[in-house]
Amino acid sequence: MHARRTLFGLAAALPALPVRAAGWAPSRTVRLIVPIAAGGALDITARLLAERLAPIIGQAIVVENRAGAGGNIGAELVARADKDGHTLLIAAANTLVANKYLYGTRMPINPLTDLAPITRVATGTILLVVNSQRPWRSFAELIAAAKRDPGKITMGSSGTGTTSHLYIELVKRLTDADITHVPYRGGGPAIQDLLAGNIDMMFDVMPALMPHVREGRFRPLAVGSAQRVDYVPGLEAVPGMAELMPGRRVDAQVWYAVLAPGGTPPAINERWYAAIAEVVHSREFSDKLVPLGFKPLLDASPFAFGNFMREEEHSWQRLVEISGATAE
Repeated sequence: MHARRTLFGLAAALPALPVRAAGWAPSRTVRLIVPIAAGGALDITARLLAERLAPIIGQAIVVENRAGAGGNIGAELVARADKDGHTLLIAAANTLVANKYLYGTRMPINPLTDLAPITRVATGTILLVVNSQRPWRSFAELIAAAKRDPGKITMGSSGTGTTSHLYIELVKRLTDADITHVPYRGGGPAIQDLLAGNIDMMFDVMPALMPHVREGRFRPLAVGSAQRVDYVPGLEAVPGMAELMPGRRVDAQVWYAVLAPGGTPPAINERWYAAIAEVVHSREFSDKLVPLGFKPLLDASPFAFGNFMREEEHSWQRLVEISGATAE
């Protein structure tokens, strides 16, 4: 699959602005690798970030999609890249902490050692939507239909082993519903098939779904977090998992993070952290992200994010084991 490349840079008439912290700064175009196909929530977040980073660092940023193997192809590309600060990865929690349990010996890298943590940039949950032409008006109706006709209802996802895949497998186990999982090479292609009516539902991250919810093409039935997501206009009345499956402790929390190749000098990662912090703390970034269902998030330091990622492995390992999901 050819990578989709989008360039974010400065107009020729504008002066280059340096990274606010003194020290290293990129000397040429930067590649930001997105390990899924264009059009999904991670891709949208990457482009919002890159567009706002370019004037801060004074260099153009190319957003490049390298999809496949649950994000492993793009992550490996970055892990093997030069350690000079000109190639970065933006990836989701599943690629960084869950894939090692899904892929086992076929996992090409160890994200904890082959990638250098910089910071998380966004967090949120997942949303269960159906094509608005389908008859189901509630989570209970959907589950009942899946039990009546085992395997008939189809759910698209952004790929095997992604958050949406893991959580639908978990929900299926907890409800005894039989829903057929259809993996795609990113959320964008899955959304297009859901719009066309080729699949019935998605249980995926919000940013790419919300525009279609607001246009009436998708009907939201549930959020994956334990509680309702009252900060997103239009979802205030959509129930959370604590209401729908009380006592089952389902609470889907998703995050996106930026990383560099492992072994990149700490000074370079610190400079990227400083530049990203400016974007994440900006009102403009928040105003773009929150209506899509995600909140900006910044770790205290690259070191703190590395510690968080190590701690997260335990909960994601448990989720993989409980869900019974495996990489195909």
